[in-house]
Amino acid sequence: MPDLIPLFPLNTVLFPGGRLSLRIFEPRYVDMVRHCMRESTGFGVVLIREGVEAGGPAETFDVGTLARIVDFDQLDRGLLGITAVGERRFHVVGREVQKDGLNTGTVEWLVEREAAVPMADFAPYAQLLEHLLPELGALYAGVTPRFDDARWVVSRLIEMLPLPLPDKQLCLALDDPAKRLDLLRSIVKITARPPGSGESGPASLS
Repeated sequence: MPDLIPLFPLNTVLFPGGRLSLRIFEPRYVDMVRHCMRESTGFGVVLIREGVEAGGPAETFDVGTLARIVDFDQLDRGLLGITAVGERRFHVVGREVQKDGLNTGTVEWLVEREAAVPMADFAPYAQLLEHLLPELGALYAGVTPRFDDARWVVSRLIEMLPLPLPDKQLCLALDDPAKRLDLLRSIVKITARPPGSGESGPASLS
């Protein structure tokens, strides 16, 4: 059944299992965060198609990810810092704007399908992620990496790498994780280092 959730337009793409750090200052989003924490609910992260993150209207894509707040902190100058985790994807089928300017969406939840074909030969991507993940610092502290899970590896790399946002959004909208891996391969070329090469670091990236 469709559900009504608050929507947070951002210049980022969040996948299930991903972590997101935000600094909140607009009253409508501060109220949204307080409501989510009080009711133990989440908010929808949707990529901006046209517009800005703060202060004005924004047109967004229809496929996004529900984010649940797992940590918060009161920052200087009245800012509220939160850390959220992506849970499940959704498709927006209806939109409304509240009096305070908060966007809400009627959403249908998307099912994560099993890969239509085996997700093989992702080891170089897992090696690259293993090299990059520590650079995120506290954001992924305490998270158990799943470098043997191709779906988890591909999602984290799409989030982290400086890929064009439309490409990231296209990957998010794909229901088949094997197709996400194929799309990542078409964008990011990786060559595994030969055994005994003596070189450290991740596989070569081009």
